[in-house]
Formats: sequence, C-alpha cells, structure tokens
Amino acid sequence: MSGGESSAEIRARLPHPVVDGDGHVMEYFPALAWYLREEGLDPASPGLRKLVPGSFGPDADWHALTPEERMRRRVPRPPWWGSPARNTRDLATALYPELLHERLPELGIDYSVVYPSVGLVLMHLTDDDERRGACRALNRFLADAFEGLGDRLCPVAAIPMHTPAEAIAALDHAVGELGFKAVVCAAYVQRPAQAVVDELPDAARWALWMDTYGVDSAYDYDPVWARCRDLGVSPAFHSGGMGWGSRTSVSNYMHNHLGQLGEGNHAIAKSLFLGGVTRRFPDLGFAFLEGGVGWAVMLLSDLVGHWEKRNVDALAHLDPSAIDVGLLGDLSARYGARLTGKAAEERARRGSGGSTTAMRGTEDPATLDEWAACGIRTVDDIRDLYVPQYFFGCEADDPITATAFDPKLNPFGARLQAMFGSDVAHWDVPDMGEVLEEAWEMVDHGLVDEDAFRDFTFTNPVRFHTRANPGFFDGTAVEAAVADLLATT
Repeated sequence: MSGGESSAEIRARLPHPVVDGDGHVMEYFPALAWYLREEGLDPASPGLRKLVPGSFGPDADWHALTPEERMRRRVPRPPWWGSPARNTRDLATALYPELLHERLPELGIDYSVVYPSVGLVLMHLTDDDERRGACRALNRFLADAFEGLGDRLCPVAAIPMHTPAEAIAALDHAVGELGFKAVVCAAYVQRPAQAVVDELPDAARWALWMDTYGVDSAYDYDPVWARCRDLGVSPAFHSGGMGWGSRTSVSNYMHNHLGQLGEGNHAIAKSLFLGGVTRRFPDLGFAFLEGGVGWAVMLLSDLVGHWEKRNVDALAHLDPSAIDVGLLGDLSARYGARLTGKAAEERARRGSGGSTTAMRGTEDPATLDEWAACGIRTVDDIRDLYVPQYFFGCEADDPITATAFDPKLNPFGARLQAMFGSDVAHWDVPDMGEVLEEAWEMVDHGLVDEDAFRDFTFTNPVRFHTRANPGFFDGTAVEAAVADLLATT
C-alpha cells in the first residue's frame, strides 16, 4: 500500500487523469464461440487451442502428452491458471466490460485501452483461414461487448500480419467497418527457411525464422504502416518470446515466461528501427507493450555504441586492407615465434603455403553501411528516430520503469515514453484495486517525481494515441484534459 491510501484516494488528489495504456479483457469463450461459428470456424478446432505462439515446430497440446513425450518432442510448458479465481469479483470484471466500466473509478483509472488476451494468440495461428477468421470473429465480439462503453473503455482490434495484404484487409475491417480506434499487430511471423522447404519439406516446420517486418523481411510492410497512418491508428505490439531460444522448458512455465515479453519487443523494435520504418513514417508512433522499458533503455544505448564503433566511416579502422604487413611481420618475428613456428609446422604437414595471417578478407562495398536503411549519419539521428516514436508499456509493479525518466542514465539525456499498463485480467494482478497504488510506489520510494508519474499515467498514453489520431479521446471522460494537454505541447 502507498502510505495506506487506496488507488481511488491516490487518483482523487492527482491533478491529471489516469489513462491505462494496457488493460485486458478475458474473452468470454461461450460467447466468442458464436462469432467463430459465424466465420465458419469450429471453436473446438485443435488449431484454435494453440497456447504458445512462439514455439517452433508443429502444434502440440502439452496437457495431452505424457511427460516422456513432452521431453522427446521438447514441447514448452504453456501458460496455465492465467486469470483471477479466488478473487471472483475480479474474474467477473475481467470477463464483462460493463463491470470493468463501472469499477474504473474504484481502480483509480479514468480511461482504459483494453487489449484482448486469447486474441494475442489468435494472430499467430498457422492456418490462414483459421487465423484470419478467428481475428475477424474476435474483433466483432469485442466491438459488440464494448458497445456503449466508449466514454471510459477502448477495445483493441487484433491484426494478423502474415502478409501485408492480410494485415491491410484486417485493418480495413476492424477500423473502417467495425469502428475500432486502436489496434494490436502480431509482432512477428514464423516462416520456414526456403532451403529446407525445397530440400527437406517434412522438416520445414521445425526450421523457422522470425520475420519482424523490418530487416530481411519476406515482404515490404510499408503499405501496412501507410494504411495505419491513413486510418489514424498507431500500431502496438504485444507478442512475447515464449518458445524462443532458452525459453523452451518442457516443465516450467516461469522459466519460459521470464523476460519473454521484453525479448519479443526488443526483436521488433530493433528490426523496425534498422529497417528504416521510423524514418519513413515519422508521423507514426509504435508501442511495445507489457515488456517494461529496461530492454528499451539497453537498446537505445546499444544502438549508440554500435553506431559509434561500426558506422561506415568507423569501419575504416577495421578494414583488413589497412594492416601494415611489414610492421606486423616485424612484431611477429619479435614476439610471435612460438606461434608462428607452430603455424609453419602445420603448413609443412599439410604441404601448403600461405600467409602468416588469416586476417584478410573482402566485403562488398555496397553492404558495408548497415545503417543505410535507417539513414543514420550522426548519432543525433538515433535519438530523433527512436525517442519520439517509440512507446513502452510498463506494468505497475515494475520499478525498472524509473529508468525511462532518468536523464543521467539515458543517452542524450532522453526520457523514454513509458506508459502505465494495468494488465488487469491477468495472473500478475491479484487485486485490480491495488494497481495504481503499486505504480505510485515509485513516487513514494523516490524513484520518480510527480512530473514523471504524470507522463507515465497520462501524457505518454495520450501522445501515443493522438499521434495518428488527434481526436482519439473526443467524447471520452478525459476529453477536456487531453485537449488542454495537446494545446500546451
């Protein structure tokens, strides 16, 4: 508790509204099933029950396998017991938007942008018809479930991204036909390596790579970002990295979950930046949700450090053609006799000649500038293409959020645009009524000041959504406060 105050009491003395940039709804599946059937899908389809979208290899039902078969097939332990239970009022709040709408003042929240839960998985289904139909069904379900609640709640449509055409069709349906103001896009697409498809087709479902729409993408996704801009929606991403790399434990969900959302966000943020998307679409904001901001602080610092050491001009320092062969030979004779002697013995054994070094190599001059797509010419370009356009969803109990607002820590003295996300409806919120209290603890503990807290809980969520749509908050409970904010920034 923050000084014994409730979330409602904390909100009552704040001079600004609280905008929840990442709430959640738990889809009431008996009702969602009706919409799935309307789209021609069987709600009991095995494909619709995939729980770990990042897992490599064929779909598998972990619970239906024996422990031995899980180990043999290396099927990751999926999420389980993921929603409120003993706190049954919170469970009902997660299921029924009307109750969430009624309880927002109790939670200390004026307006909440509400993301799907099961829908985050539906965007990654492998079957084209199931994926597209399921997302259409979900979005229709959400539009109906939140109808009449728009003064305080904004549902978010799920946008599958396997091809640009698929994404654009989903955007047009969700925004153009159903009237959504906010969207969440799948943060990656798993694709098989073509060489394996050609040579070992039966193994292709295990030989997957992650397409994150920027660097080395299979498609040009610029039409998708252009369509977002035209429709006035800012793309957000909420896909994690469970099932990737080391997050493949067959027995321990916590092992797979720790850090997985930050890993997924890091992958797409890096790809969009280096792929030049933020340069080509300077009027769009991109949000990376629920993974905190620690990875983003690291990425910004890494981009600066890597550019300083490996920009196209700095590479001259590393070009093997610049080696002073004579000097290296002299130094080898003086200090390297023990090693060069062994090398000479090896050459004699193999009966081959060759240089005393293996340091020479050639690179295509056209590929040397790995910063060309994003057009980085000075270090300040990194700041200008990263800081204003990226937004980072952070949970209330994450003290690392404070690093976003630390000008001594971040390059350029930057304040990254961290956004408050309640994450209500999920297992990491045991009591919805305490979420704002937990966020305020950063102020109580001296980690951030009240100006930073205002940015976290109001300014930054507003900036994200109004960047593409200045009228996003028109007709809502926070309309007047948002208008005042936009008039002064």
